[in-house]
Amino acid sequence: MMARKGILTAGNDGTGKKTDKETPPDPAPERVPARRGAVGALQSSLTRLQENAVQEIDPGLIEDAGFEDRLGQDSAAFAQLKESLSTYGQQVPVLLRPHATRQGRYEIVYGRRRLKALRELRMPVKAMVRQLDDHALVMAQGQENTSRQDLSFIEKASFAAQLQDAGYDRATIAAALSTDQPMLSRMLRVGAAFDLAFLRKIGSAPGIGRDRWLALAKLFEDQAAKSRAGIFTRRPEFCGLDSDARFEAVFERASRKPEPAPARKAPARAQPLRAPDGKVLAEIRANTGGVTLRVPARESGGFDRWLHDQAETIINDLHARWQDERAEDD
Repeated sequence: MMARKGILTAGNDGTGKKTDKETPPDPAPERVPARRGAVGALQSSLTRLQENAVQEIDPGLIEDAGFEDRLGQDSAAFAQLKESLSTYGQQVPVLLRPHATRQGRYEIVYGRRRLKALRELRMPVKAMVRQLDDHALVMAQGQENTSRQDLSFIEKASFAAQLQDAGYDRATIAAALSTDQPMLSRMLRVGAAFDLAFLRKIGSAPGIGRDRWLALAKLFEDQAAKSRAGIFTRRPEFCGLDSDARFEAVFERASRKPEPAPARKAPARAQPLRAPDGKVLAEIRANTGGVTLRVPARESGGFDRWLHDQAETIINDLHARWQDERAEDD
């Protein structure tokens, strides 16, 4: 859990989060004599040195913090990272902050993949530890993401949407991602269109840009299209695709027009069977399910009951005639 710090002001809580509370202006602060001279300068220098110093920390003491900025994991790239760390050691430190409530523990700000790899290698983590409130954590994580060339559009869009859901205002989110408001609006439109569970299934999709994600978001406005795509993500063949191919497969299924329901065929009409004098003795009806013979009891004069009693003999005679005719035709 992230600790909330900052001074409350009307409309903003000091962390970039919006709030409806209005608080009266703070009373004028008491004047505190500024530190002067060699002692104050030394204290500031020691603080800066401590924050920039790289420490080795047991990965078991480090917990998650911030927001999810990676969608899925490229197993080949992760294996390459582990091999590099095992061979050459950790060259770039991660950034941590002290845990707000658990003494002696830390929270990760950025460097999650390195932390995961070092955990699996059972190696200590080289890290810088800084005192950061939640606002500073978001800014640090966002700006570190912006500097990474391998972070895809959807990963940045998802990160922006998570910040918005957590209550951060747009100015803070734009600053964290080093982007302008028009681009942020597009990111938020895409990020808010998909839940994290779905995006984790797709993955980072590094080859899929903004326009294609916007097009998929538009398709997902139709719940039937969204359902078709969601059903496909549960199939075994989906999991065997790479991330870009998973996106394309989902896009194709969301784009499909539903097949029209097959037209219902009109029931076959009954054909009357007549006696030589023209009287209807029975009705016969043929369809894909077979042949039905109907003898109306009211007009039959008992013929229906007789036919029922003689049905087996009659059908055997007719079947024998049919076999003889087939033999002659052959």
